[in-house]
Amino acid sequence: MGRVKRKNQKRSVSKDTRTSIPATTTEITPPASSRRKSATAAEFNPDYSYVITDLKTIGILAISFISLLVVLSFFLR
Repeated sequence: MGRVKRKNQKRSVSKDTRTSIPATTTEITPPASSRRKSATAAEFNPDYSYVITDLKTIGILAISFISLLVVLSFFLR
């Protein structure tokens, strides 16, 4: 588990300025055995098929209301 920082404990910071970052750095990846795989990412699979149905319904209603307003505008002049 992670470290617990105590209330009175201060974090130590090294002030060594001699270390420099090389011009060409490569990303070091940990070995596969030490990597954690997220179990929750595989389990979380929501179904949003109802959203598409709702969006289609909203689109049909919007088109019908706009067309109704256009038709009424000809009669109410």
